[in-house]
Amino acid sequence: MAGPWITEREIRYVTDAVSNAWYTDANVYHGRFESAFADYIGRRHAIALPSCTSALHLSLLALGVGPHDEVAIADSTWIASAAPIQYVGATPIFVDVDPVTWCMDADSLAAALTPRTKAVITVDLYGGMPDMAALEAVAASHGVPIVEDAAEAIGSEYRGRRAGGFGVTGVFSFHGSKTLTTGEGGMLVTDDDAVHARCLFLRDHGRNPGDTTFRSREVAYKYKMSSMQAALGLAQLERIDELIERKREIFSWYRRGLNAAGLLSDGLVQLNGEPEGVINSYWMVTAILAASLGLAKEEVMSSLRERGVDTRPFFDPLSSLPAYAGLPETERARRANPTAYELGRLGVNLPSGFNLEERDVAFVCEQLADVVRGR
Repeated sequence: MAGPWITEREIRYVTDAVSNAWYTDANVYHGRFESAFADYIGRRHAIALPSCTSALHLSLLALGVGPHDEVAIADSTWIASAAPIQYVGATPIFVDVDPVTWCMDADSLAAALTPRTKAVITVDLYGGMPDMAALEAVAASHGVPIVEDAAEAIGSEYRGRRAGGFGVTGVFSFHGSKTLTTGEGGMLVTDDDAVHARCLFLRDHGRNPGDTTFRSREVAYKYKMSSMQAALGLAQLERIDELIERKREIFSWYRRGLNAAGLLSDGLVQLNGEPEGVINSYWMVTAILAASLGLAKEEVMSSLRERGVDTRPFFDPLSSLPAYAGLPETERARRANPTAYELGRLGVNLPSGFNLEERDVAFVCEQLADVVRGR
């Protein structure tokens, strides 16, 4: 389904880190990775972390979000985007998504904001990007800061600005399935000096960077990345254009194969959108089945599995998950977010790993076409 592309460069950097990145050189790779990453995104600061979830947690803490506050978040996303909202004691408000980008819809955001809303978490789903200008306008009109969850979208762009370049903070995942991986890991980027300083303080047990007195001033967190992970990330970042190019090539194989099978031209399947002004890095190739087919994603996934094709479901709406069953907000979201529920019922993520060859994609397209057409 998804996995990395590792070369001798990555092996060489990690070998050097495990051999030499200790003692006074313990943070050499962290510094190089953070500096290069900030430059790539176009931000002033970057902080290497153990996960994107920790980056979201620190972002909300640095913004002062806490109990009795609300945070608006796209209903179509993985729970890791939303869980930090409750880590800080706030309440998630689930917002519907756009039918083309599958990301947060600006009109739905405007309708969901209340005086208690203290932040908005936008999500660049599967490599796609929302209409950031519209979302920024809504958030600014209510005086609410944006956190951009770019976990799945390194290399994507909106109107010439890279994913992660919007909001007070941008956050990334380097999970083993992601386009750029450190095995596990994440990054927080920001242009705000105060937010940067606060996150550095909170990520290391409430002490300032470089402190060796062990006198923590607050109870905080242990959110740090190893030097081996940072070395792997640096090597991957130095190859980022190559990685994005291959992801986009894999998507082009799918588009060509599904076109040849008539699934796109006949309107039986919709693939990831790339509106004008957007460059989609296509972390995951996603097929949305036409509702007229009368097929649910589980049926299609089961049939493909029998044919030797592994798939994953499009994210169910957060508001539909058992984890959020006790929230009063979920009842409103189930009524107010029809697009998220439609996509969640009909979406299937197709194999998207770097190990794919064109013939593999052709096989997947053939099997999907047969399943959709009932053959």
